[in-house]
Formats: sequence, C-alpha cells, structure tokens
Amino acid sequence: MKRLLLIHTGGTIAMAQNRAGHVLPNEINPLDASLPRATDIADITTKHFSNLPSPHITPDIMLELAHFIKDELNHGYDGVVITHGTDTLEETAYFLQLTVGAPVPVVLTGAMRSSNEVGSDGEFNLITALRVATSDAAKGKGVLVVFNGEIHSAFNVTKTHTSSVDTFKSVHFGNLGMVTKDHVYLFNTPLLMKTHMIERLTKRVAVLKVYAGMEADLLLAVEQLGYDGLVLEVFGQGNVPPSIVEAIKRLTKIMPVIIVSRCFNGIVQDVYGYEGGGQQLKELGVIFSNGLNSQKARLKLMVELEIESGHEALEASFRVE
Repeated sequence: MKRLLLIHTGGTIAMAQNRAGHVLPNEINPLDASLPRATDIADITTKHFSNLPSPHITPDIMLELAHFIKDELNHGYDGVVITHGTDTLEETAYFLQLTVGAPVPVVLTGAMRSSNEVGSDGEFNLITALRVATSDAAKGKGVLVVFNGEIHSAFNVTKTHTSSVDTFKSVHFGNLGMVTKDHVYLFNTPLLMKTHMIERLTKRVAVLKVYAGMEADLLLAVEQLGYDGLVLEVFGQGNVPPSIVEAIKRLTKIMPVIIVSRCFNGIVQDVYGYEGGGQQLKELGVIFSNGLNSQKARLKLMVELEIESGHEALEASFRVE
C-alpha cells in the first residue's frame, strides 16, 4: 500500500456553517472524520500546516509550504495531497509547481461548501484527490488540482464561478483527466519547465487591469511605490490604449513588464501594428505571457526576479510551459 502525506491548510473544506449562516473555521478539522473511509486507498499521514481562509494565504506562506513539502518528502511518501481554500488555491498550486519539483504526485483540492452544508463536496473531493495521488499516471504531471471529479494542471486551472461546485476549469487547453468510481484517467500531459526552489521572496510585483481610456498615472505610481515588476491585463491579443504607451515605455526601462490578456481564453501576441498595439509593445520590450492569468504571472515573475533572471531568460520562461 502506498504512503501518502495529507497536508491541511484550511479553507472552506475545513469550515462549518453556524446558525446565522456564516461559514467559519473549525478548531477541529472535519475532514479527520473522513479518513477512516480512505484506509483502503493508502497509508495516510496527516499534517496540519495551518487553518487559514485562503484570502489570508500570502506568497510567503506559499513558500513556507513549499519548503515544508520538500522536507517531508525525505520521509519516503509516494504522494502528497493538500487541502486548501478555493479563492487562492490556483495560486498556491502554481507556486508549488514553480518551486517544489516533487518526484511524486502533488495534488491540491478543496470545497465550495463547508462540512455541514447540504451537498457538501469536501469529502468527495478529498477522496478523489487521494486516489489521484496514488496513481502512477499522475507522476511527472506537475502539481495537479482535483475538483468535482476532474484533474487539472496547476498551470492552466482557474476558479470560474463564485459558488458552484464545478468551479475549477482549465480554460485554455482542457483538463488533464477525470476520476470515475473505479478508475483514474489522465489523457493529457502538460509541458513543464525547470523548477526553482528559492529561500525567500523579496521582490514586489504589481498587477493592473487595463480599461478603456486608462490614465497613465496609475502605471507611473508602480515606479513611485518601489515595485520591482508589473503584470498588465491588456485588451484582446495584446493591446492597450494610446494614453498609457509612454508610461509603459518608461517602465520597461526600469523593470520587467509582463502582459497577459484580460480575456478568459487565449494568449497575447504581437499582431496589431497601430499605436498601443502588440507590435509596438513588443518593440518597447514588453514580455508576452504564454496563457497564464495575471495572478499566476505575478507569482512567476516574483520567482524569476528572485533568481535574477535577465530579460532574455524572462522572455524564454514566459514563452512556453
């Protein structure tokens, strides 16, 4: 029987609804009661890393978790499952993919409904995540997110609905597989890049969303506030209003500027040649992302800045995944 490490970090999956209808953390994790049903899946060791709502999770906590996993893997586990709140689950999953480089499956899951709500999905998601973590097919697939019977890559997955149990979707390339009553199916393999385990996070990266007629002073404030990098959610395939072109030109001389699309699907490209179009941005030295959303691009840039990647290395790292 395989040995799995189960790490709890908090989130709705570890919460309960009170009489007023508010969902709050429990002192005792309700998932502990689910583990007897999982004894035929694996030999499970449980660690309570934290008990935080996911909006309280920071990149520093993600880094602490990455080091915790790295250390625990020295004990010979065959896989790792992490329970996490859904609001920032995709960010933690992607950060772990950037840093840990585990030789065994690392799977994150959570719940949209707390433990005592009607139709609670926490136990189902936990059991399916444990099953995926024991699957040989999950090895070498990077960090995975398992939710509502679907298996997703940390690179591609995002939360798409505020309350539905079917919230996590892989919007660009589709999910990697699925979990049925009897089988774990993985029918896609993501492209993975080299991981970088860092010791600290010292760089600050801002995220701004571009809108019609955007004022340049917001971009210039990024420099004034001492940020080390900027991620811009731009229009369509990679375009901005003419009103912020000069500010972008100034910023690219002092910090990396990454662009992602504010569209739900697709990647940015240097297609349009008018003022503010992608071709002009490319000439200014803006770095085009490879389909990451802004929150993940921010984390990637933070890690790349920490290892002191130059402009060419940054371009290469955002080109493919």
